[in-house]
Amino acid sequence: MMSTSTPPGLARFNDLEERAALAALHEACASTEWARRLLATRPYATPEDLYAASDAAMAELTTADLEEAMAGHPPIGRPKPGDPASAREQRGMAGASDALKAEMLELNLAYQEKFGHVFLICATGRTGEQMRDAVKERIGNAPEQEREIVRTELGKINRIRLARLVEEDA
Repeated sequence: MMSTSTPPGLARFNDLEERAALAALHEACASTEWARRLLATRPYATPEDLYAASDAAMAELTTADLEEAMAGHPPIGRPKPGDPASAREQRGMAGASDALKAEMLELNLAYQEKFGHVFLICATGRTGEQMRDAVKERIGNAPEQEREIVRTELGKINRIRLARLVEEDA
């Protein structure tokens, strides 16, 4: 039995019909395997339990699962139209100069050419310059090293998105 201290947003998530819960999780992360693992361990007593399950699921994702998760993320500097999450998370690029946006576009393309996927970073709270510097730094990484950095960054993004999902009161 769930304790009455379960936050309303988390209780609502726990009570969602499976398809609705899967859709909500898919909004947070495009990996089907990640979402499946989180569904399998519902209900959650606390948001921390949910975040821990997310971290555990991220750690188990295969390269193919990571690629599926990354495919759900637009390039930095080009949030998906009509996607409030990517626009909010990439707010640091919104006020960037045209020069910085152009440089970011070039870096994104170079990164994508090298690694075969978008540059992925937990952009929340970062400035455009910080994101640019991160691409410049990470483009020199070996693919295996970069894949683990991407796994970590995805985990951070998922935690932020899950927090939004379960901490909303409405």
